[in-house]
Amino acid sequence: MAQDGLDFTRAVPGGAAQPGAVFSGAARAAVEALLAPVDAELARRYPGDSGSRQPVHTVYVPADAFDAGTVQDWGRRAVEAFDTHAATPGQLAEALGLADDALLADVHARVRAKLEREPVEDLRVDFEDGYGPRPDEEEDAAAIRVARLLGEAVAAGTAPPYVGIRIKCMEAAVRERGIRTLELFLGTLLAEGGLPDGLVLTLPKVTYAEQVTALVRLLDDVERRTGLPAGRLGFEIQIETTQAILGPDGRATVSRMIDAAEGRATGLHYGTFDYSAACGVSAAYQSMDHPVADHAKAVMQVAAAGTGVRLSDGSTNVVPTGSTEQVHAAWRLHHGLVRRSLARAYYQGWDMHPAHLPTRYAAVYAFYREGLGTAAARLAAYVAKAGGDVMDEPATARALSGYLLRGLDCGAVDAAEVTRLTGLDRAALDALAGR
Repeated sequence: MAQDGLDFTRAVPGGAAQPGAVFSGAARAAVEALLAPVDAELARRYPGDSGSRQPVHTVYVPADAFDAGTVQDWGRRAVEAFDTHAATPGQLAEALGLADDALLADVHARVRAKLEREPVEDLRVDFEDGYGPRPDEEEDAAAIRVARLLGEAVAAGTAPPYVGIRIKCMEAAVRERGIRTLELFLGTLLAEGGLPDGLVLTLPKVTYAEQVTALVRLLDDVERRTGLPAGRLGFEIQIETTQAILGPDGRATVSRMIDAAEGRATGLHYGTFDYSAACGVSAAYQSMDHPVADHAKAVMQVAAAGTGVRLSDGSTNVVPTGSTEQVHAAWRLHHGLVRRSLARAYYQGWDMHPAHLPTRYAAVYAFYREGLGTAAARLAAYVAKAGGDVMDEPATARALSGYLLRGLDCGAVDAAEVTRLTGLDRAALDALAGR
């Protein structure tokens, strides 16, 4: 049958006709030609998650305060605070305002073991605000010393999974100093053992995408001159200026910064206090849960979605020290902020004091353990196509798998129990998560 000049049937052997293709070969070829650049652009801009472990936090230590025993000292002080102010599950429940139940008892035991085994997942030695302006000779020496100490710790197997430095920003007043510190740090690592697998660099106070491009050009140069693979050096972009969220033309700018990184951006880290101050928020109200923080992080989240660039929330400046009552109050605040971040899909944050570590891990571990049974059951039902109370789609299966994988990576859940509950091993979870 013909309609409007189109033949909707095609000849078949024996002269019979059946419904056939309604699109010509030329039309299909035109579609492919039209969308080939789009396919390439999607693959470049939105490669998805790398599948590597994301740390649950970043610990910042000023360069002048960092030494060979810093990580071990943080662990010791964290255990001391935990044993002093939350020695039992009941005391931890009281501190956090939670029910003293079997879940909390499990979390309590896991947190203490974590503090002894791996108190710090990501260490950033700070040459910016936490270090401040110093004579050039002093900062030169510190950059070399820090590189040597980190290299030695990595070689000895005592370093956290991720280590690196935060340099000064690319603004004119401190640009040359920041570049010099980075040069000495990288040069020393390369000369004395090579770059750690978990090396992370942090670029703070970015206001324009061109500042990101500047760092990319420097790293391109290092790789060419030293024989490193192209793209070996990545970096985090700290979002702590209003210009990083909204440009002078009224358009969102953080996505431009991701693009300017040319595939080198590994994370977007929210800077609570610099950003809040830039928005005019009074010091007493500067916090991770202020409306200006939520707006900035929502923009960051959408800009980073699908790009493989990970998100980190900021920190609280309320330190858990003093009496048990004071520590518990600070812990309750920190625990609530971390839980809030996790619920909003910010799976990483900053910790500024050893006594923040107990509540960091208590919040993270409870988040993954309390949802383990439900997530595992939903994923098992999805794989088995068994239906159930919730009809999940592939996107939700990716989220469920990602949830279980993050719990595995930080030690909140064990591989054996995940496999028992889901029937899936790590490779199968990775595949479902699109890694």
